[in-house]
Amino acid sequence: MAKNYISLNYNKDDQSISLKSFWNALKEAIAGSDRDFTQIPLNKAIFLLAIPMVLEMIMESVFAVVDIFFVSRLGAEAVATVGITESILTLIYAIAFGFAMGTTALVSRRIGEKRNKEASNEGLQAIITGVIVSLMIAVPGMVFAKDLLRLMGASDVIVNEHSGYPIIMFGGNIVIMLLFINNAIFRGAGDASIAMRVLWLANGLNIILDPLLIFGIGPFPEMGVKGAAVATNIGRGVAVVYQLYILFNGSSRISLKGLDLKIRWKKIMNLVNISLGGIGQMIIATTSWVFMVRVISHFGSEAIAGYTIAIRIIIFLILPSWGLSNAASTLVGQNLGADRPDRAEQSVWRVARINMVFLGVLSLLFILLPEFFIGFFTSDMALISIGADCLRIVSFGFIFYGLGMVLVQAFNGSGDTRTPTKVNAIAFWLIEIPLAYFLALQTGLHEHGVFYAIIIAETCMTLLSWYFFSKGTWKLQKV
Repeated sequence: MAKNYISLNYNKDDQSISLKSFWNALKEAIAGSDRDFTQIPLNKAIFLLAIPMVLEMIMESVFAVVDIFFVSRLGAEAVATVGITESILTLIYAIAFGFAMGTTALVSRRIGEKRNKEASNEGLQAIITGVIVSLMIAVPGMVFAKDLLRLMGASDVIVNEHSGYPIIMFGGNIVIMLLFINNAIFRGAGDASIAMRVLWLANGLNIILDPLLIFGIGPFPEMGVKGAAVATNIGRGVAVVYQLYILFNGSSRISLKGLDLKIRWKKIMNLVNISLGGIGQMIIATTSWVFMVRVISHFGSEAIAGYTIAIRIIIFLILPSWGLSNAASTLVGQNLGADRPDRAEQSVWRVARINMVFLGVLSLLFILLPEFFIGFFTSDMALISIGADCLRIVSFGFIFYGLGMVLVQAFNGSGDTRTPTKVNAIAFWLIEIPLAYFLALQTGLHEHGVFYAIIIAETCMTLLSWYFFSKGTWKLQKV
């Protein structure tokens, strides 16, 4: 009896110590850690990086849902405007993501090598590159906004009444570019908590401004769907100013203070060379996404709107998983820089297991209760029906995608952005696009054909990534 009593007390104390350790680690993760992630226990390194990265992406996912929540109050045409514009903007996101991938690979590798000043120089040249590219996009995007809407099959109402939304979004693409690149610098350096705070600031402001500018609450003008674009650009713009303040005032592992602010073409070309693979894989994926919208546009604005709402809800789930995947990317880059390839591989499989369980559990909600989630954004039964079908079908592939996205980010973290490009080309161009066209327009499945094509393509992407990752050539990548 006494022995059992002592054992019980010991277990309670042990649990108390564990709980205290957990809370201390959680506070450290959120506040920011200056630990060497190549030396501390791997589980702790994953925790300290993943928590702020997941929280960062949770806010991004909240923004995606809240944004469409307010716009949906303006009707199917407004939602379709956002959906079509976002499908075009994904090409800009692809470029920004590509440069972010290259930036993370370079910065994390230099940090792993304990060359922090060189990591700062890599970050500075990435910022300069982002500014140049964004200016090249802004002018033609604003001038040809209406033509792009027509090309995507938008109705005359969208082209004539809602073209202000894409014009503003194209004009403000510099804040998208810099937001991604600057946060990639922080993540590559291991300053994940700073990237988290930046995105919370950007999206927090957007969530506040959205209803004020869309509906004209109080002293604010009623701008309709254009208000959503203005709110987004203000929020992201303020966040970029905050990022630059931190970078130039040396409150992170990366400090741009005192660096020579001139263009170094050799570094830029190295960044572009690495980023081309990232840009390529994102463009391949996003052009496929554009094609999905184009096929669905054959079935009217209601089909586009229902699909747009469903995809926004899916993003709500997928983005936190990208946070986990980003942790794997940083750990791979830093551990390869520290000449610890086995530890880099271990980090990938551990993060992948967590991600698969997370997505597997949450996908059950979307499979069982899709109408419940779509109903938050619209009372239109036609939109609910289409959106629920999309949500249910695509969710069946989440477990595979949970593994695939981690493997892809592991390649990118190593600097091997070319392999995922090949994988995406096969999965999305050779499988998804022809399959979507055939199933939707040739078999009578209509928009459901697109939904089935998405899940099949994502599964193929994961299987191909698994095959190439197991070969281990990514460990030899030089950047």
